[in-house]
Amino acid sequence: MTVTFATVAVILTIVFIVITLDVRDRVRAAETDKLRVSENVFTALETKRQQDQVAAMATLAENPTLKAALDTYFTERRFSGSSDEQLRATVMGEAAKLATQTPADVLAVVENNGRIFSSAGPAASHWRLGDTVDVPRGSQATFQSVAVLPTGAFRVTGARLTFGDRVIGALVAGTNLDANYAQELSNLSTAGVVITVNNAVVARTVPENVARDLVASKLTAATATLGGEEYAIRTMLASGPARIYTLTSIDAAARSAERDALVAVGLIAFGGFILAAIGSFILARLLSEPINRVSGEIATMTNAREFGRTLELTGSSREVDALTTAFNDLMRGLSAAEAETRSAYLGAIRALAAALDARDPYTAGHSERVGTLSVMMGRMMNLEAGALEVLRLGALLHDIGKIGVADEILHKDGPLTPEEFEQIKRHPALGARILRQVPFLAPHLPIVELHHERPDGRGYPFGFRGEVIPLDARIVHVADAFDAMTSARAYRAALPASVAFAELQRFSGTQFDPACVEALLAAMPVSHDIAEPALAQLLARQMV
Repeated sequence: MTVTFATVAVILTIVFIVITLDVRDRVRAAETDKLRVSENVFTALETKRQQDQVAAMATLAENPTLKAALDTYFTERRFSGSSDEQLRATVMGEAAKLATQTPADVLAVVENNGRIFSSAGPAASHWRLGDTVDVPRGSQATFQSVAVLPTGAFRVTGARLTFGDRVIGALVAGTNLDANYAQELSNLSTAGVVITVNNAVVARTVPENVARDLVASKLTAATATLGGEEYAIRTMLASGPARIYTLTSIDAAARSAERDALVAVGLIAFGGFILAAIGSFILARLLSEPINRVSGEIATMTNAREFGRTLELTGSSREVDALTTAFNDLMRGLSAAEAETRSAYLGAIRALAAALDARDPYTAGHSERVGTLSVMMGRMMNLEAGALEVLRLGALLHDIGKIGVADEILHKDGPLTPEEFEQIKRHPALGARILRQVPFLAPHLPIVELHHERPDGRGYPFGFRGEVIPLDARIVHVADAFDAMTSARAYRAALPASVAFAELQRFSGTQFDPACVEALLAAMPVSHDIAEPALAQLLARQMV
């Protein structure tokens, strides 16, 4: 299934890359064509609008009251050097009336020298009286251009004001090249718009960095990289210092197209993966069912540690039967090797225990007896077979640390000095350190190291209390004490079992674990005579 999925994934990835490259080329061509079409539509609409506005301005410029008042005002100013403010008010009033008849942002009366005589309309504040505006000179009755004022740029349409055979000024309608105009053009062309005057951005519908890069690029091609993305660009208007650009992001359009393509490829991929999964699953079941059956039997055998079993041949294929035969041979070899290892393992442990017991004829067989007693107690406490084996072998090794204790201390007949007693107390830790070098003896280390710990915390080497002491160590502690009391020593005869049991019961809960004492009593029922008081002092020395 992995191979099938990987193959499908690689094919679909290649398809997607090809589609992405193709989509980008197609989008670039489509966006460029869209801008060209938008420009043609805009040009046609704008031409019609300008023609209508020129005709409207020519009609408005024929207002007799406006022309008469303006001519009289200029005549009086020329001959008398003064002006009639009433005539100016008449001109301004007529201009305000005419402004209501045009959708332009401003309607202004401009003198022949370009000075603004009056202005009306929403943007009249940008056309301040007395400022000079650059309007085309000449004899044409109407004109169109771009006027740049200190307060903004306007696209203007004008008509000459004539009185008789004299031109006395011009009536000018201006559309502000501001953000509103840019947005209007953007809505009309369905593209971004940037308006510049003298290479400075005055209005835009695109991000600032895109507009800034557009001005800096000086546009020599139909496409350019602006703001980190590729744009298709068209110049909709170039009049004097003003430029109007329309632009659209090829990358943004490509992302949308790629997203659509990705969805389509994703659906195809999903279907392909489903079909591949179904086919692979069926094929895998046909091929792997025999192997899975053999694998399950191997797992069961391994978990149960039934290494002596053999698997039956399935007959489904030569390969599976060959695998089964090889596994059976391996298991037979493993079983033989395990038996040899176990034999060597047990031999090594017994040899270590025998080497320790051989140092003192009075302790000969002590380790074996403690192992036997410990197993008897473990059975009474319902320990599993594996735990009993760990207990038995740990008990065999429990005093291995005494190898490092001097003979004169081990064989001393009289009382031990405090220094000698401290030497004896080192044997659990010393035994653990010796056995820690052998990895397969690790399960037995707690018994060796902690079999002299006591429930009341007065044991050694750590002074552990109660349940903190492992159960194996508590069992061996009781068995060790019982065998020590019932075995002959150079300085005393063996104590009767009943006396030893009485002492174990007497110190149950302090020196000995109560459950372990009860287990020993259950395993070896005897009569329980009360021990003599002096046995308590003797017991402390025997527990060493």
